[in-house]
Amino acid sequence: MTPHNELRLLPWSGPDGKPCFLSTDDANGHLSRLADNTEAIQLDLAAELLDYASALLDDSEAAPEEVRTLATDLTEVLRDTLRVAESRGHRLLPPCPDIHASGTDGPTLPAAAFG
Repeated sequence: MTPHNELRLLPWSGPDGKPCFLSTDDANGHLSRLADNTEAIQLDLAAELLDYASALLDDSEAAPEEVRTLATDLTEVLRDTLRVAESRGHRLLPPCPDIHASGTDGPTLPAAAFG
């Protein structure tokens, strides 16, 4: 669901490394579903890599080359994960203006509600 016809940041970059965006009102369209599936795969890979990283870092005999490769892979996965978070954050509905209009952080109750 892309509110207000905003562009959706896609979970991949273009050939030149620049971000790709999707403009559509159809959250169930082919490209939207492809983006959703790609995001899910990226997050699953991040979880798997995190498990691997924990095991490798617990291994006192891990070779420096393995740790360097791990750092490179973690950097790539973190970049993908941040892109997913940014994309999903942009698709959240804006906060209800009534809650923030009173200057408080949330709904208020009269003192009588607390007994």
